[in-house]
Amino acid sequence: MIADDHGIVRSGVRMLLERQPDIEVVGEASDGAEARDLAIRERPDLAILDVKMPKLTGLQATREIREHAPEVAVLILSMYDDERYLFEALKAGASGYVLKAQADEDLMAAVRAIEKGEPFLTPAAQQALIKDVLGQGSPRSDELTPREQEVVKLVAEAHTNKEIAEILHLSEKTVENHRSNAMRKLGMRDRVELVRYAIRRGLIEP
Repeated sequence: MIADDHGIVRSGVRMLLERQPDIEVVGEASDGAEARDLAIRERPDLAILDVKMPKLTGLQATREIREHAPEVAVLILSMYDDERYLFEALKAGASGYVLKAQADEDLMAAVRAIEKGEPFLTPAAQQALIKDVLGQGSPRSDELTPREQEVVKLVAEAHTNKEIAEILHLSEKTVENHRSNAMRKLGMRDRVELVRYAIRRGLIEP
């Protein structure tokens, strides 16, 4: 399964995959919430998710897919050569991380590795992880829970509490609680400040 909010990227990835006689693409999604629902419903062997998408990011969708359909492996496709996204992807349960710029060379290698049950990391990503393990990487403290981050992203995208409740399959009251908790933790008073935070944290595009 392929999820990316750009149709042209989905077509390109699909073309690369369908050149292989033993690979079938069972579905496509254009945002993170759709990707989560499709993966949980169709149970593909592998979900290839873009890191940045509307509604849920690829990382948020990964977390939910791994929670509700643990047999579905996830590969993150990213245009960001940024260690922060790599670490977040692995923490969310992704089995690999491929840069879009290198997809021509790395995508099939990643798919084959994950098929064998092995994680896929480029040499640069392995170096970043080793550095982090040796204590040279900067530790980051996440002040918000994953669910609070999901709510903040959707608030920043101008969704109402009712819409957020539908997207995340929660009650409106629960959404309101997560929203209040997030704003209290971040010391923020309005949506404008939340939007700035979401852009700074890479949850939404500026």
